[in-house]
Amino acid sequence: MFGKKTPTELLSREAPTLAGTLEVPEDQVHLEPILGIRPGVYLAGLFTLILLALLFFIFLFPGLTNPGSLLVLDSEPRGAAVRIDGITLGATPCEVFVSQGSRSVELTLPGFVSRKLDIDAPGRILGSRLFPHRIAIAETLAPTLPLEALFIGASEYAAWSFTGEPTAAYQIPRDLSEGAYRSGPAAADPLLREGMDEILKEAARYASTKAAQRDLLRALFLSGNGGLSPSPLTFTETASGILSYLSELEGAAPWLTETLSPESARSVEGSGWYREAVSFAAALSGKSPVSPVRPLGASLRLDSLSFREIPGGSFIQGTAFPRELTQGSFYIATTEIDSETWEHFLRASPRWGRENRKTLISEGLVSEGYLEEPIYPPYPKPGVPGISWYAAAACCQWLTTLLPPGLREWEVRLPTEAEWEYAAKLGAGDSALPRGTSLEIPQNMIGGLWEWCADYYAPLNYLPGGNTITSPERSLKGGSWINPPGSVGMETRASLAPATSSAFVSFRPVIAPLAAPKAVTQ
Repeated sequence: MFGKKTPTELLSREAPTLAGTLEVPEDQVHLEPILGIRPGVYLAGLFTLILLALLFFIFLFPGLTNPGSLLVLDSEPRGAAVRIDGITLGATPCEVFVSQGSRSVELTLPGFVSRKLDIDAPGRILGSRLFPHRIAIAETLAPTLPLEALFIGASEYAAWSFTGEPTAAYQIPRDLSEGAYRSGPAAADPLLREGMDEILKEAARYASTKAAQRDLLRALFLSGNGGLSPSPLTFTETASGILSYLSELEGAAPWLTETLSPESARSVEGSGWYREAVSFAAALSGKSPVSPVRPLGASLRLDSLSFREIPGGSFIQGTAFPRELTQGSFYIATTEIDSETWEHFLRASPRWGRENRKTLISEGLVSEGYLEEPIYPPYPKPGVPGISWYAAAACCQWLTTLLPPGLREWEVRLPTEAEWEYAAKLGAGDSALPRGTSLEIPQNMIGGLWEWCADYYAPLNYLPGGNTITSPERSLKGGSWINPPGSVGMETRASLAPATSSAFVSFRPVIAPLAAPKAVTQ
């Protein structure tokens, strides 16, 4: 119509053209022969060469370049360090590949005699890594001393007690229970078992965290079963022994309530055992803090230091769980170490002089603040600040050489915490002596300078124990002039690493019989 094409005619005419533009010829790849060799032949050869190369590098190459043997090592007890040719490569049980030839193998474990072996490690060319020549080595290590492994573990356990509860960032090793496992066979001897029990009781003084309590509990189970995990038959007996251990451990009731979860602590607090312990502590608090057998004794002078005899007696040691102790007689300096005596010591022992500070620091005996006076207001005289525990102990050894002939069986040393607190309370008038008794108390025991004590610092000092397990810090008493008034009392405890040389720390020596008995619980 009017010479125009209809849409149908337009589509029918354009369709062949559109269809032609959509048609794409198929792509084809054709491999050409190489040197007259058909593709199917040389591709098969190529794949075969690749497979042979893989087999060569898997089965032959390791044996050709580094032939050797696989050592399969184990020991009793386990955990021994494995040293191959003097290089530590693991701990038993483990597997270590060594190159072909003569090799020196050494198994070492603290508290045990090292075991050294010389072996000849053969090589294997075919499949040396997949199917190596295996050499099994299993050794039983003999203890140097029956309980040394437990003692070493207890000392490491004490050191970890200062880190607090473990977190996701770090975990605490189970040193105490590992030591109990390694020393477990010694439990068969009744005398050695008694020694193990004493070490574990003292270790409880460092069980101030839940992780430490779990390690202690595991150590008790292992020691009760000869270093082995308890069987169903021995579990009840071991559990009964642990309950007996807790019942005999003075101060165990408050210890558990301080470290257990709130729910478990409430269960302990509801027990008759706990109520009896609390009643006993309340009865002690009503007694006189100090009960000396007589008034203070004679005075004694060493160099420029004046000492006063402190008579023996009983006193209530102020802790989280008070306990009554019996203390022997001793002399205590009426002041902290003075500058005159200290300078005399330095002249007699020049290695401790200020000019040797760098050397002493490198030996781990002092720190940067050694013998430096504070830059703050004047500190109380006559104390000498900035003295490390090691330097204080060395000065006490020198003072011992000045003792008169009548005291040759005595020594000058740092006071124990019990001696320090006993003297401080006696000097403060908290005693059963008649009123008006002249005490001539030592000066500045509170608020002068913090004073070093002989004891290793144990967080739970109200639990019984000696001073044999080493810890990384030593005890301090007395506070310093920098502490706010009333913030530090005679029962306050603190601790520092023994090499620390602080401007707020000094010491006050005592004179006591050689190998003087410790204060004992009544």
